[in-house]
Amino acid sequence: MSALPRVHISYAEYLAAERVSPVKHAYLRGEIFAMAGGTIEHSRLAANLLGELLKALAGRPCNVFTSDLRVRILATDKSTYPDVTVVSGKVERAPDDTEAAINPILIAEVLSDGTEAEDRGDKFALYRRISSLRDYVLISQKERHIEVYHRDGDHWILSEAGPGAAAQLASLGVALSVEAVYRDPTAE
Repeated sequence: MSALPRVHISYAEYLAAERVSPVKHAYLRGEIFAMAGGTIEHSRLAANLLGELLKALAGRPCNVFTSDLRVRILATDKSTYPDVTVVSGKVERAPDDTEAAINPILIAEVLSDGTEAEDRGDKFALYRRISSLRDYVLISQKERHIEVYHRDGDHWILSEAGPGAAAQLASLGVALSVEAVYRDPTAE
C-alpha cells in the first residue's frame, strides 16, 4: 500500500470517499492508504482458498467473504480489506460502519513482494486486537507454503504446511489441502 499525502480525515469522510472511489483504501487513525492491485497468481490463490473454505464449511453457520468485505478493528481505528475472511455465526457490524464486519474468526492474506512485510508485521499486530480472531493464514506466492497463526489464549502458535500436506485451521475444524489451494487447472 502507498500512503496518500498526510491529511487526517474522519471515518465518516473516509466512508463517503470510499463509496465513490474505484480503488479500495485502508483507513488507520485518520489516514487512508490505497490498496495495491493483485497479480493473476494472487487472485487465483485467494479464489482457490475461498472455494476450499466454502466446500469445507457447507452447511455450517459460517460466512466466507472475498476481499470486498471491509473489516473494522475498533480497538485500533483501522479498516481494511483482507483477501479472505470467515465469520462464524452472525456478522457483527461496526457501530460506525454498517458495511464493515468486526467479528472475523479467520483472516487470510496472500503474500506479495509489496505486502509481505506489512502482512507479517503491522497488519498482523492490528489484527491480533480483534477479540474474535482465532486463525490468521498467510499464503505464499513464491512457493507452496501456508502458515497458520492460531490463537491459544493469549498466545499465537505458528504451524506450517508445504507440498502434499494440509494446513490445520483449528478455529473451523478444517484441514486445508495445500495442493488444492495451489491448484492451477491450466498448468502442464
